[in-house]
Amino acid sequence: MTPLAEIIDNCSYLDDWQDRMSYVMELGRKLPEMPQALRTSENKVQGCASQVWLVSHVSDTSADPVLTFEGESDAHIVRGLVAIVLSIFSGKTASAIVETDALDLFGRMGLIEYLTAQRANGLRSMIKRIKDEAARQLSAP
Repeated sequence: MTPLAEIIDNCSYLDDWQDRMSYVMELGRKLPEMPQALRTSENKVQGCASQVWLVSHVSDTSADPVLTFEGESDAHIVRGLVAIVLSIFSGKTASAIVETDALDLFGRMGLIEYLTAQRANGLRSMIKRIKDEAARQLSAP
């Protein structure tokens, strides 16, 4: 997975939307393929026009556990967005996930304004699902 700082830095050098979208698709091509067995209706993100699956893993049982994520999409651009979302959230504590403004990060990378309404809604759905999982872990007894 490409580190978030590298993604932000690379986006700052790309001046037009076609170059940014090409870069997003390149990130998607580097995303490890999710095993078919994990592409279930339970793991499917609702609210995405494309098919998107997200799986969360909790690495410990502390009050503020670290979460990691796997993701996949059947659409090239969305797969790249999944890769960026995973770079933002995977490997962070649940509290850090809840506090992170991913849409602001996408805006700073110059990516939000180029997304269709459907893709932007799908992105929000992915982010909400990850934040909901983090909040659930924080409230777990």
